Amino acid sequence: MTDLWQLAHTLRTEHTFVDLTHAFQSGQPRFHLLPDEERTTLFNVPEHGFEVTQYSFVGQWGTHVDPPVHFVAGARTLDNIDVKQMILPLVVLDFTAQVAADADFTPEIADIKRWEADHGTIPAGAFVAFRSDWSKRWPDPELVANKDADGIAHYPGWNPEVVEWLITKRDITAIGHETTDTDQGIVVSGGTLPAELLLLQHDKWQIELLANLDQVPATGALIVATWPKPLNGTGFPARAFAIV
Repeated sequence: MTDLWQLAHTLRTEHTFVDLTHAFQSGQPRFHLLPDEERTTLFNVPEHGFEVTQYSFVGQWGTHVDPPVHFVAGARTLDNIDVKQMILPLVVLDFTAQVAADADFTPEIADIKRWEADHGTIPAGAFVAFRSDWSKRWPDPELVANKDADGIAHYPGWNPEVVEWLITKRDITAIGHETTDTDQGIVVSGGTLPAELLLLQHDKWQIELLANLDQVPATGALIVATWPKPLNGTGFPARAFAIV
């Protein structure tokens, strides 16, 4: 026990903690088919001596976790994700330069291998985050969606080939990104989500709408990703942070 307490002291005093989570609110960016958040004050301190707010929002709200059941009937739900998966090595793939040049950017396997040439092989069990700096557009829904005159969204994303490679060749546990969707905006606007479907079909999970990845190094950090435990939960706002 003493060793664990010493570890906790070391983590607090010799490391930096980076919040990877947006504070959620009504009117924020979200998947285009989802309703907005509503809040009702049921009790307040002046009248009742205590404050209670009733929140109404979908599970996929703000910085949130998607378990396999989100896309796959009968698959793992939130309450069945082992807590040991909530503390993972954090790999940050920095594609900000590519995204700045092309909002529709999606990485290729060759891009991941070039990253590994500089930083080492992605460790098994890792959480792999796609850094695009798209989170700097938060909380403006129009900037995040980045739609053209025809209503087509343009934002970066993963693709099935890279996601499958990360799963089968690097044995990752989860992925994350700063956008509202796993796939590119142009793909989502076409009515499909192939990369997200493939990820969840492989019994993996993800965190969407991450923040502050620019404050985390490419390697060496841990991610702590937590969420409530609704029975048979299909998604929920998450609180994720990095220990650097």
